[in-house]
Amino acid sequence: MKNILFSIISLSLLLAACSPKTSDKTSGKELTPITPNDPAVSKAPKIPLPVGDVRKNAPTPGTAPKVQIGSAETFKLDNGLTVILVENRKLPKVSYRVFVDYDPVLEKDAAGYLDMTGELLSKGTKTRSKTQIDEQIDLLGASFFSDANGVNGTCLSKHSDKLLDILSDVLLNPVFPQEELDKSKKRAESGLAAQKNDGNAIAGLVANILRYGKDHPYGEIMTDATLAKINLEQIKNHYNTYFKPNIAYLVVTGDVTKAQVEKQARQFFGNWAKSEVPTHQYGIPRAPEKNQVDFVHKPGAVQSVINITYPIELQPGTSDVIRSRVANTLLGGYFNSRLNNNLREGHGWTYGSGSALNPDKLVGFFNASASVRNTVTDSSIIEALKEMRRLGVEKVENEELQVVKNVMAGNFARSLEEPGTVATFALNTARYKLPADYYEKYLEVLQSVSAEEVQAMAQKYIRADRAYILVVGNKDEVAERVKQFSADGKINFYDAYGNPVKSANTTLPQGLTAEQVLEDYLNAIGGRAKINTIKDMQSTSTMQLQGMAFGIKTYQKDRNKYAVEMSMNGQPMNKQSFDGINGAQSANGQVEPLEGEQLNDFKEQALFCKEAAYKSNGYKFELKGIEVINGNNAYVLEVIRPDGKKITEFYDTKTSLKVREISAGKGMDGNPSTQIIDMMDYKEVSGVKLPHGMTVSGAFPVPFKVAVTEIKLNTGIADAVFKL
Repeated sequence: MKNILFSIISLSLLLAACSPKTSDKTSGKELTPITPNDPAVSKAPKIPLPVGDVRKNAPTPGTAPKVQIGSAETFKLDNGLTVILVENRKLPKVSYRVFVDYDPVLEKDAAGYLDMTGELLSKGTKTRSKTQIDEQIDLLGASFFSDANGVNGTCLSKHSDKLLDILSDVLLNPVFPQEELDKSKKRAESGLAAQKNDGNAIAGLVANILRYGKDHPYGEIMTDATLAKINLEQIKNHYNTYFKPNIAYLVVTGDVTKAQVEKQARQFFGNWAKSEVPTHQYGIPRAPEKNQVDFVHKPGAVQSVINITYPIELQPGTSDVIRSRVANTLLGGYFNSRLNNNLREGHGWTYGSGSALNPDKLVGFFNASASVRNTVTDSSIIEALKEMRRLGVEKVENEELQVVKNVMAGNFARSLEEPGTVATFALNTARYKLPADYYEKYLEVLQSVSAEEVQAMAQKYIRADRAYILVVGNKDEVAERVKQFSADGKINFYDAYGNPVKSANTTLPQGLTAEQVLEDYLNAIGGRAKINTIKDMQSTSTMQLQGMAFGIKTYQKDRNKYAVEMSMNGQPMNKQSFDGINGAQSANGQVEPLEGEQLNDFKEQALFCKEAAYKSNGYKFELKGIEVINGNNAYVLEVIRPDGKKITEFYDTKTSLKVREISAGKGMDGNPSTQIIDMMDYKEVSGVKLPHGMTVSGAFPVPFKVAVTEIKLNTGIADAVFKL
């Protein structure tokens, strides 16, 4: 009865097939990744180095150069605005950054309104519409954007006054249009929808909550519920309360003189009225006393996202910052780090693994992460913890340490090529009261870090015994594997928003079987007798995807014929059909036969109601338990098709209707993905209940909804429909 569902998956396969693949440009063949154990590598001839070749030994490090960043000049306006100028005459360009340095603010039940304040800041002023702002910026050939802490802009030096006229107008005279808030919330809705099926996004959100708690600004996350409560009153109140010059910085970098900046600052920001601004104090989150395992169930996931994380106390500018960064870079901060060498190069368990150790004025954090196959989730955690411990008990060899220093020095040097880097350095120096030469001496301090200091930093900040070990993955396949890492032998389960999952009554009714669940479902939609009266079926549905309107028409006949036609924005796109023996698909004038699993999918969809034929067609099915789906308990059935394809199905315990299907597939990027189809809005058609609304996740980066507009039964579909 879910012929529409298969049509949607067919669409995802079609679009995925049309997406570009990595290929050898000279041969047109797809490139196969080479692994360390590949025979092509192990059998490759070893080319001896010539005598005296400098590559035989690593070069001896020289004296670290002193970086010439440019001295910053600072002055204040009468209203308290701090102006920082870093002159740079290499190019005729100038950048302006107004940064309002308010304390982190608790957003509570409207989490997300701070970012929307920053987004709406540049959407219109008392004298300029959003369109006028955009047009004027384009005419200047400038760049400009706003965020939760202010405004940023870059232009040619000769246009600096014109840019500042726009920038100051946006900062001081915003109107926060309601229509722009509505658009922003729509975009946020799409983002939230995408996050729900993104294991890395889920891990990031839940890690924040674990590290800081929901009563801390860093632990707040936007949800559908908080997004719904965001309004203009909150946004305007926040702006009026915190956007004051006495806690703000104007950072200017580029081809401009101090005299020019003094004049510009007073002309464009001198009338900005100062006022007292609230300050906030928050408790310091602590790492757990012992390792705990935290789990987010992602049904059907074939990979686990692992995060080993906890908060740290590490203030910016302190003597530990550069030394601890060396330790973290060695562990997981660059491609040849120990974590990546172990998990990717050594074992082939992941495409990449890394770690971060970030200082912060309020509270910093450590995080090590990787995405791995279900079967090696526990092994990957073992190896990650091993590398974390090793760094604290073994001194790093000088050669490895020097490589890490060279990588960090190179990254630092490259960052200086970006004009914004110098502005950030100047701002950080002022905000955190760093020594004036802090960044100029960066390379000197970096090269002085010793193996003993790296070991001490690892012992202080990289703790393998006091961490949140967070796993986002398939509970049924992974949870028992990772329980061993919990000091108390327990697993804490959370949903995708970091809310503790209450244990549902998962005790199956005595004597209930998978056969009975399926029979209850068939009875709920009308019964076998009604289903058997169906000779043919056609349906029409619509959906919106990435701004495009898709139409889908499906046809079924005699339980052995199936066809689907798709259109985009009213134009025919492709057709796929199965005539009872052969299957084919056509697109762009080309016809290709359907084979293997895809052909079996078509045979299955021709059945009208595949569930009614599970037993007679050799399917295996097993009742696995009860899970909560969209707030309601559902029986979980694992179904294995004769060709081996596995589908997990969920049937509401009260209505007996099917509410979800999960199967493995491929996303538009060609990588494995978990495809989830939620079914809803069942309506009766000629005595048979069929779903008229569906949400599909995993086939595309953003979930999408499908609406069935019409279903017709027994209209006499011609056999020609099933021919290409």
